[in-house]
Amino acid sequence: MLITTSAVTHDLMARMSDARQRSDALFQFVREGSLYERPIPERHRIIFYIGHLEAFDCNLLQKSLNGDMSTNPEFDRLFAFGIDPIGGGLPDDQPSDWPNLAAVREYVNCTRSVLDASLSNAPLDSPSADPEFPIATLLNVAIEHRLMHLETLAYMLHQLPLDRKIPQPSLHISAEQAVQASMRDIPEGSTTLGLPRESDEFGWDNEFEAHTRHVPEFQIDEFKVTNRQFLGFIQAGGYRARELWSEEGWNWINASGISHPVFWIPQGDQWLYRTMFEEIALQPEWPVYVSHAEASAYARWAGKSLPSEEQWHRAAYGAPEKVERPYPWGSAPPNAKLGNFDFASWDPVPVTAFEQNRSAYGVHGMLGNGWEWTSSIFAPFPNFSPFPFYPGYSANFFDGKHFVMKGGSARTAACMLRSSFRNWFQAHYQYVYAGFRCVRP
Repeated sequence: MLITTSAVTHDLMARMSDARQRSDALFQFVREGSLYERPIPERHRIIFYIGHLEAFDCNLLQKSLNGDMSTNPEFDRLFAFGIDPIGGGLPDDQPSDWPNLAAVREYVNCTRSVLDASLSNAPLDSPSADPEFPIATLLNVAIEHRLMHLETLAYMLHQLPLDRKIPQPSLHISAEQAVQASMRDIPEGSTTLGLPRESDEFGWDNEFEAHTRHVPEFQIDEFKVTNRQFLGFIQAGGYRARELWSEEGWNWINASGISHPVFWIPQGDQWLYRTMFEEIALQPEWPVYVSHAEASAYARWAGKSLPSEEQWHRAAYGAPEKVERPYPWGSAPPNAKLGNFDFASWDPVPVTAFEQNRSAYGVHGMLGNGWEWTSSIFAPFPNFSPFPFYPGYSANFFDGKHFVMKGGSARTAACMLRSSFRNWFQAHYQYVYAGFRCVRP
């Protein structure tokens, strides 16, 4: 439940406006002739997502705002649902199957106007169509849904050929020296996952209910695994060593011809790295971005494993005084001096950057600069209850095929850096800004 005041209402509307401006700006750096392309085979064409964000807001909110806000019911249906990566075969639609850009933009503008007029006349603390949830909760859903797409769209646009994007300013930070591999001791203790239902803080359905888990002592890498470290795995024949891979992972890399991270480009005996807007020399101390299957194989090669969700959580938020911190560094809210997150950059930075981004146990960089894979299957917490207004958000992915990711990337909004937030993807999806670190008993 979310309690609202006039100040909170103003804040929510300001956040919605900011999120819209960010999504508009994201589409503007794609050259107009490329908006009907499909940079990732498993996803929709770019044009779909221009309409999807407004269709989602309209379909979510109109029942609770006492009226039909639809400006184009056909588009409400057409742009309603995205595709789960690797979810059920590749889409085969053609550019001609989609409406023209002018019609989609008109739909976006009209839908926003009608929605804003309705929201201006509706107290956000009044009940929605489901009396348990105020309209403010639904507006939080709309805002965070859009912010999530700002990140997942970055994954997709990253794969768009460079000449089809209008370059944006980028800051590439190189490390002055190699990261010294080390591990931190995490003592035995408990950790609390999730949010309590009585919390005033917004959370998605999979973040409830708060519960405590006991965690035996373990060690965890001080830093995320770097490109340099992962290169050692490649040079040691890691992609050819059957014993390092699960059966599904082995079949996947062989069927797909995968022999290196998707962001790397082989050039003779050297490697280039594909950033959002250019190809540069591989940055050895940046975190490596790989699929869960690749991260798991590396961990086996290193004689370690990926952390469980509760291990990761204890290393990030636990403290010797037995009081869990809101953030790894303490109680200060996220800001530009603490990490590479909240749209601060288009690309990673060295794993040693942001010295203050360190947990009580000395684990560095657990928020921002790349999500971190865990070994935990994405599953409901005890007493899980799906959102009645969005029943499939989490429940559709409790299928044993998705793995929990924690932390956040450079394109993760600050509001989703809360400790309870859970992200998830399938094991063979390479395009996510996700790295990892390893653990051992």
